[in-house]
Amino acid sequence: MAGHSKWAQIKRKKAKVDAQRGKVFTRLSREIIVAARQGGGDPEANPRLKAAIQRAKEANIPLENIQRAIQKGTGEIGGGGYEEVTYEGYGPGGVALLIKVTTDNRNRTAAEVRHILGKYGGSLGEAGCVAWLFQPKGLITVDKKSGFSEENLFLLALDSGAEDFREGDDAFELTTAPEDLARVKAILEEQGVPVTEAEISFVPQTLVPVTGEKGLRVLRLLQHLEELDDVEAVYANFDIPPEIMEKAAAE
Repeated sequence: MAGHSKWAQIKRKKAKVDAQRGKVFTRLSREIIVAARQGGGDPEANPRLKAAIQRAKEANIPLENIQRAIQKGTGEIGGGGYEEVTYEGYGPGGVALLIKVTTDNRNRTAAEVRHILGKYGGSLGEAGCVAWLFQPKGLITVDKKSGFSEENLFLLALDSGAEDFREGDDAFELTTAPEDLARVKAILEEQGVPVTEAEISFVPQTLVPVTGEKGLRVLRLLQHLEELDDVEAVYANFDIPPEIMEKAAAE
């Protein structure tokens, strides 16, 4: 499994959900605002909004909060002045970074991202410097404890139209074309598959091997970027040994 996917699994396993809930609520609310502003407030006509609402419900965000976020996005009420920005750069060892943010103040966010990159041996690059190394994909995660065998889930993945199927330590991963994510997820759930996560991800096309202290610095950089309030997700093309990932997660 690609290094970044493995790291995501480790973080999910180690995460203290209650401590992060406030930030999860904020991130999902911003996603709803942006989705509604870009595609309108009707989830049936706006797939991105529909997916964001579903994730918000799964995170137990109250329905009135969801509706308020939609109204902010459509301009019915104030407070929806967020925009999406993607920063590109490099981490230690030449690791490529895509940093997705939702912000109401570009200058503040850019300064925060630049500061963290510099602190951990990274640098901010020009637009387009690394984006070509990543491809948008729908990513569906199914916990191995779900009771589905690898063979059965693999066959369901093929029948549903998934593009790829991978086995990790704790979960199975299915990838789809971005536009097929909602459809494949719905088919799996109709067959009784309990989907853990379903989201649009940016999958690296090539990986950069990083080991030792340099690998730890890459993971520390990612952790601190993801702790910034405006950062929605960070994608990277590292290939780091599992024992180093476990060490970083335990810090």
